[in-house]
Amino acid sequence: MVDNIDHNIINELKVNSRISFVAIGKKIHLSPSSVRERVQKLEETGAIKGYSLALDNTKLGFGLEVFVLLKLFSGQLKQFISEVPSFPEIKEAHRITGTQNIHMKVVLKDQLHLQHFIDRLINFGEPNTHLILSEITSPILSGF
Repeated sequence: MVDNIDHNIINELKVNSRISFVAIGKKIHLSPSSVRERVQKLEETGAIKGYSLALDNTKLGFGLEVFVLLKLFSGQLKQFISEVPSFPEIKEAHRITGTQNIHMKVVLKDQLHLQHFIDRLINFGEPNTHLILSEITSPILSGF
């Protein structure tokens, strides 16, 4: 069972996953060894699945972020799911309910790159694109 101390540790890791056990311990008034044990337990139970890297896609040459909703053609779901890894532009993909089947977050260089991406998607279904203008809140900093 996850308690308030575990939630405090998780919150510190969400802000900076590279923070030391010593630094976490100072912030939440716990010994570094206790922090380490709790983090290991959270990892072993799967509460912490892994650690990730937050990138600034603009500085990496990808100035366009887009949400794409895809209404797959009949019988294309399994084929599309198997093809997702061949699209390096797709950063997140989810099966969803509603009139569309797939919701994706996509990172692209520019509008021409978007056009080529859509040209590949239309083999599977009908895409509906939404340009991301800005992020309102950071998922890393949001609470539970």
